[in-house]
Formats: sequence, structure tokens, C-alpha cells
Amino acid sequence: MKLSECKRIYFLGIGGIGMSALARYFNDVGMDVQGYDLVNSALTQQLEREDIIINYSDEIAVIPEDIDLVVLTPAIPEDNKQYSWLRSKNIPIKKRAEVLGMLSRERKTIAISGTHGKTTTSCLLAHMLTQSGLEISAFLGGLLAEGKTNYVKGSSDLVVLEADEYDRSFLHLSPQILVIISMDADHLDIYGDVEQMYLAYRQLTDQIVEGGILILGPGVYDLMSDEWISDLNTSGIAIHRIHSDFDYESVVVKDNRFQFKFKTNSQKQIVSVDSNLPGLHNVINTTLALEVGVALRVSLSDLTRSISSFKGILRRFETVYNKGRVLIDDYAHHPEEVSYAVKTIKQLYPNDKVLGIFQPHLYSRTSDFYKDFAKELSGLDGVLLMPIYPAREVPMDGVESELIYNLITLDDKELINSDSLVEAIKTRSDYKVVMTIGAADLEKYHKEIIKVI
Repeated sequence: MKLSECKRIYFLGIGGIGMSALARYFNDVGMDVQGYDLVNSALTQQLEREDIIINYSDEIAVIPEDIDLVVLTPAIPEDNKQYSWLRSKNIPIKKRAEVLGMLSRERKTIAISGTHGKTTTSCLLAHMLTQSGLEISAFLGGLLAEGKTNYVKGSSDLVVLEADEYDRSFLHLSPQILVIISMDADHLDIYGDVEQMYLAYRQLTDQIVEGGILILGPGVYDLMSDEWISDLNTSGIAIHRIHSDFDYESVVVKDNRFQFKFKTNSQKQIVSVDSNLPGLHNVINTTLALEVGVALRVSLSDLTRSISSFKGILRRFETVYNKGRVLIDDYAHHPEEVSYAVKTIKQLYPNDKVLGIFQPHLYSRTSDFYKDFAKELSGLDGVLLMPIYPAREVPMDGVESELIYNLITLDDKELINSDSLVEAIKTRSDYKVVMTIGAADLEKYHKEIIKVI
């Protein structure tokens, strides 16, 4: 089927961050977009303000007629009434990843992949390229702080998007430029072991279009087999490695901003970068985004100027409150991401006590990494540990937040739930900085936390 021939598209799970970006795109190009979601959220309300019709009941009667395509999120259960009915009608149903893949084959695609940093890097890159005068489109996995949107409209055939490794979704893509930020083990419930995950990344690199470019973050090249690298070289794919073909150096923190030098061998240039994105991991993300800009032959002066004006992404080390005491929110849900968050917060507030509120995301991820979570959280001064957020999963026997709690080495640690959260913070008035950590829904407690601090 051709997407351009569709007139009415129906989204099952339209309120998801990736789904809503696609819905905005199809609405923008003039299609009739409608959808279902279980939750009436700030994001669905924004879509409704953009004239997208959304229903919050899975009753069949509210489904519109003459649907050309159904776009599905994996979060929709098999027994959802609308899903069951739509399957019975033989209406084309495609996963979000499949539709992104169809779009990527029609465009020149820059895909950002890796265990960590996809959203930050893709959002920053979209901002940099737009501010540098390129009419790119972008489908983002987070909301830009400026404009609070996850979709960027552009008139060229260049598109920036995230390549999601969950459920091997990224194998639908055919990128011209592929960035692999990292390949730390994750989603082992899908892959079984890390070698199978590496194999999926190898399959993704096989799908880079002829004459394309592969840009690698720290340590990724070392995880690739000789055969893998040889096959890419034979296929004519140019490999750009951080610390070899391009790099960052001279990192300093000044007034809570990270400043460093970016150098690229291809243009034999070194330029100064000033960024409000905190942490060494974001220096790396910015460096990778800069190398994409270099590969696209964008002026380095335009790129670096745009970085200084980037206002960040909601829920990515976001300063929610800063009036004497501070509330920071971060989406970290993998041990490496928690490590980045903890190191960054201690770097920015070296003389203040930091209280972390952590909500583990997924039973499977907790089972795989509870020892690592405990180790990284122990770098804080105190930890409040929430129950596991299950998302798409059912409970696993013996897997609870206690697994992490028992191994945290801090004196100040406590298992809490939503009812005891406020009181737990009240008793810790000596903590200047409070940080919510996790990919679930901790942001819904921010108003209550701000009242306390």
C-alpha cells in the first residue's frame, strides 16, 4: 500500500509519544486522523486541540467508517474490543515501526539508535538542523521543551527519527545516516541474550542505503566483529568513529553549562561548543549530532550556534523547580542511564545532599539489572524506592523493588508507595536537591513534591 493514497488513518494507542508524532504528521499532510487511547492525557488533549478526534472507550460504536489504515502500538492488548473488531474487518493494520519504515524508504533518513541517548540526540539534531536552515522533518521520542512537541514539520525529503531496538522495531528502517550511540544490554526479554541484540544491530547496519554513513559512539566499534566491519567496508558504508574520526576535548562546567571543543578530521577543524545540556553523556550526544551535521555538509558555525539555543527535552534531566531547593526529573531507566544521572547531579551540586526517588520500569529489566541499579543509586545521599512500574508486563515471581533496596549501601533508604511519598520527603528537609528517576509516571507527583520543598 502507498501511504499517500490513504485518506483516513485510525490510531490504536494514539497518546503514545511515538504514535502521537506520526498522528501529527498525517494530520499535517491533510489526512483525516482519528484514534483511541485508554488515558486522557496532556498529550491527547493537545492532539484534540489540533483537530484530531480521540475516543477513550474501546467500544466498537465509536470507530469511524471508511478507515484505510490502522496504526497499532504494541501496548494495545489482544483482547481490546476495537483491535479485535478491526482485525475481523480485514482493514490493513500496521505497527508504528512499520509505518515509520515506509516513510523512511520514501525519504533520506537519519536514524538515531542505541541503548541510551536516542531521544536527546535526535531532538538536539532536529533543532540544530532546523536552526541551520534545513527543512527537515522529525519524529521524536520526547517533547521538545520549546514548543512541547514531538514532531517537526519540514518541506525537504530529509527526516530525523529514533531507531527503537525494542521488539526489533528498527529493522523496518532504511537509513542514509545511522548513529549507534551505545550497545549496552537491554530488552533481554525480547532478545534472550546480548549477542542476539548485537545481531539485530548488525542487521540494522545492513539496511543502510548504498553510499550511506555509520556514526559510532564510544565503545561501539569494539563490540563489532571483524566480519561485521569487513562486510560494511565491502558495502561501501563509511564508518565514522568517535575518538578516532571526530572527538570532544577540554570539557569544563561554567555556570551550569557544559563547554568543550569539537574536532572533526574530515574538515580539519576545532570549534568551541557551549551547551545547557548537563553531563558528560550529553557532551557525547552533542558530539555525535555535530558529526551528523558535518556529514550533511552543514556549516559548523551554524551548528554550534544552534546548540547554545537548545532548551532541552521534557523529562531529560529537566529542572522542574529551582527556588532555594531544587527538583530535577530524569527519564533514566537503565543502570547506565541512572549512572549518568547520578554523576551529573553530583557534579552540578557537589556540596548539597541529593535525594533520589526511583521507580523501576519493567519486571524483566529489574530482574536483569537489580544489582547494577543498586550500585548506581548508592552514589546518591538518600533513596526513596517506589514499586515497579509494569507497563506492558505481568508480574514476575520474586521480582520486586526489594531486590534493589536490599543491595543499596546507603544508610538513608526507604521503600515507599504513592501514599507515603510526601511524608517521606517531609522528613528529609536537609536535602536541597530532589531527583525523580525513571521512565514511568513519577512526573504526576511533581506538584505534590514542589509543595513540600
